[in-house]
Amino acid sequence: MPSEAANPSARHTQLLEAAYEFALTHGLTSLSLRPLAEAIGSSTRVLMFLFGNKDGLVKALLERARTDELALLDDLRQADHPVGLAAAANRVWAWLAADEHRALLRLWAEAYTRSLVEPDGAWAGFARATVDDWLDVLAACQAQPDRDSEAGTVRRTLVLAVLRGALLDLLATHDEPRVSAAVRLQLSLLAHDT
Repeated sequence: MPSEAANPSARHTQLLEAAYEFALTHGLTSLSLRPLAEAIGSSTRVLMFLFGNKDGLVKALLERARTDELALLDDLRQADHPVGLAAAANRVWAWLAADEHRALLRLWAEAYTRSLVEPDGAWAGFARATVDDWLDVLAACQAQPDRDSEAGTVRRTLVLAVLRGALLDLLATHDEPRVSAAVRLQLSLLAHDT
């Protein structure tokens, strides 16, 4: 419902937060409205009223997850004094590697993958939007001359690829010391290259 999305009621917000906590624990792949409604103290009918259908709910959950992700990224934006690509990447990796963010990051990985294999429906454009969000923030961390150069674009693309690949490895293995050491090595090379 467009009016609900533009100006959500307290109940809409409450159920979205409860559904988000459920999704962080259980994922989205096998999400079914009836068990979800029961788990969060609602009904299928209320969820359908508030979110339209399951796809509407999934879209709302993906947007909610994106809000958490963008909160970190927005902290890196400092227009007057860009922190630099290597420093920004180190801060992002510290956040990505923290245990308390694993549930969100598993949800992100699930949504990213589903967006690639199911490009229509609730997942449409999620992977692309994520790439664009991260590249935009990484660009804001670069000094103006580097940001606007082709080499600067390549460097931030490399940083994003390293962070994303390391994140997937970390989610698969939980071997934070090994993966973090690899990220630090790559970022030290980047710091010497800029």
